[in-house]
Amino acid sequence: MSTIRNHVQLIGNVGGEPTITNLESGKKVARFSLATNEYYKDSKSEKQTDTNWHTIVSWGKTAEIVEKYVEKGKEIGITGKLKTRTYTTDDRNQRYVTEVVADEILLLGSKNDK
Repeated sequence: MSTIRNHVQLIGNVGGEPTITNLESGKKVARFSLATNEYYKDSKSEKQTDTNWHTIVSWGKTAEIVEKYVEKGKEIGITGKLKTRTYTTDDRNQRYVTEVVADEILLLGSKNDK
């Protein structure tokens, strides 16, 4: 049962080019946004789309895969966990950020997709 605690699975489209950071330790970090769509029919039976945006962070080997193969618009699947962190802005306001830390990335679509 412990494998389903704090477990996230998403399939969506990459919202922008990933940002890759090389840390002093030699480790890589990749950050990008992922859009997931949910479809439903409204009271007039018209199809509606609800889009949610997620911030994805990956480390190490997973970040290297992101760097090589993930680009804006690409459909991918990810598994990972939710991580919330806080920081204080310059004007002393505290902010909370929730991100998905991805351990696995699945590249979807055909090889010819750009």
